[in-house]
Amino acid sequence: MAAWLRMPISGRKRKKGGPTALWSMGTLWLACLAVRGEAAAAAGDPPLKCEDLRVGQYICEDPKIDNETQEPLKCINRTAYVACLPAPNITCKDFSGNETQFTGTEIGFYKPVECRNVNGYSYKVAVALSLFLGWLGADRFYLGYPALGLLKFCTVGFCGIGSLIDFILISMQIVGPSDGSSYIIDYYGARLTRLSITNETFRKPQMYP
Repeated sequence: MAAWLRMPISGRKRKKGGPTALWSMGTLWLACLAVRGEAAAAAGDPPLKCEDLRVGQYICEDPKIDNETQEPLKCINRTAYVACLPAPNITCKDFSGNETQFTGTEIGFYKPVECRNVNGYSYKVAVALSLFLGWLGADRFYLGYPALGLLKFCTVGFCGIGSLIDFILISMQIVGPSDGSSYIIDYYGARLTRLSITNETFRKPQMYP
């Protein structure tokens, strides 16, 4: 014990360095094992479907618009589909079920987009009839309300008051065709969009100070 106390300080540090080096090597070895385990687990995961890619990992093309209906082509049951292209170097299962590494030009999946059911009623025509011939009930006849149209015709648009109210309601797209369809409006025009909450609605959490 007395001999150890008489040893230089540098000598003492050398003896302490041995266990420390072994402990560092052991820690490094355990870290390597953990990394290998994670890599093996990741390699065993099934390939991701392209539909499950995150926002920013793909881009969707603009829908092709029908000139007559001003709605996306092949609109069935208020739903149409647009082609989506995964970003370059993304690997996922495409719409055919094949695992593919994309370059940014191949179609990975088709995304459903909402469209409207139209049946030949033009918004511009309805507004024009309501403005110029509303006192004769032409707007109501056009939209499929013959009883109201006849009543407006016999009362000269309810002395003008009913014509004014109908013009406001049709202009705001509150009154629409009698069959429940939507107006034909330019796809990128002034459409009335009714807001609603669905399962896909993102709710931002409230941040309290």
